[in-house]
Amino acid sequence: MKIITDSQKVKEALTRGVEAVYPSRKELERVLMSGKKIRIYNGIDPTGELHIGHIVVLRKLRQFQDLGHEIIVLIGDFTAAIGDPTDKQAARKPLSREQILQNAKNYRKQIGKFLNTKKSNIRFLYNEEWTNKLKPKDMLELASNFTVARLLERDMFQRRIKEGKDIHVHEFLYPIFQAYDSVTMDVDLEIGGNDQTFNMLAGRMLMKKMKNKEKFVLATKLLTDPQGKKMGKTEGNLVRLDTDPKDMYGKIMSWTDEIIPLGFELLADLSVEEIEKICKNYRPRDAKAKLAREVVSICHGEKAARTADKEFSLVFREKKLPTKIPEIKIIKKFINILELLTMTLVSSKSEAKRMVLQKGVKIDGEIQTDWRRIIGIKKEMIIQVGKRKFIKII
Repeated sequence: MKIITDSQKVKEALTRGVEAVYPSRKELERVLMSGKKIRIYNGIDPTGELHIGHIVVLRKLRQFQDLGHEIIVLIGDFTAAIGDPTDKQAARKPLSREQILQNAKNYRKQIGKFLNTKKSNIRFLYNEEWTNKLKPKDMLELASNFTVARLLERDMFQRRIKEGKDIHVHEFLYPIFQAYDSVTMDVDLEIGGNDQTFNMLAGRMLMKKMKNKEKFVLATKLLTDPQGKKMGKTEGNLVRLDTDPKDMYGKIMSWTDEIIPLGFELLADLSVEEIEKICKNYRPRDAKAKLAREVVSICHGEKAARTADKEFSLVFREKKLPTKIPEIKIIKKFINILELLTMTLVSSKSEAKRMVLQKGVKIDGEIQTDWRRIIGIKKEMIIQVGKRKFIKII
């Protein structure tokens, strides 16, 4: 493929949503403008579902793919078994091989919504292919490139030491194995969220030692809440990429207004000028609705985004029921409200009780406040939990 050296496109790839470039943006820009084709990779450990935070890096990879460079999406089926200790206050629970493969089952299809998987300049690789071939002698040689003092610099390890918590030896190995990925694939650039900077720089150092080669690192900004916490499964505000379009739209609408500018910068296919205009001239609610439409459109298509927008307006602004409500058949004539909720819209009785006490449950439009109440079941009864969950008894 022809390498594109359009200065504006290169500049956007190196600045929009970018936290830092190592050793420098100017040096990477020089290489990109030279017309040289470079090999770029991002690693994803299949420890769970892909979520909205992954869009940030995937969109960045797409920018470089469109410039004509080679893209490698590395599925970390080996490193997932170790568990990246980044931002973790305790060691991750180990995953079985079966769990890892199940988690990664739909990754390629979902990633295909952001990267053009039909082009010849993209590959999917799995790091177990080479890491499992390492012999004890190889691992000792690899580890000899790192010092304990350097690995202990990680902020989460420092916090654990202060709190008297354990640091396991296998957690030290994680950045070493991730660094080995860079060497094995002989990459020129690694892209990842800024929480991965330590691991990515470990690869840069190892590349210099083992191959005497420069490896660039591009760290993207993270999608964070107003407290600076990453939006993802660890913080409990996960929005999966396969979330139903209406639920995805509703969850984005529940974000605080402060997230809107960053959300547009990292998630939306809009120009900087368009984003500035929206943030300046739109009311926060309308700007958030625009962002929700953009994200749902990227993940599920324009038709789904329009339907989700219409549905949200119907339920939240006009206070009407959704046009389509899931249905369930219940044989019992009388049932405790907690049991009813766990059969329909919530995962546990403790959650059901909490929702009732918080006045987040309605039956036929009436707020429920007594978690001990026995409900008489009747056809066409509408149960609502929170603002977005509905179900009809048939």
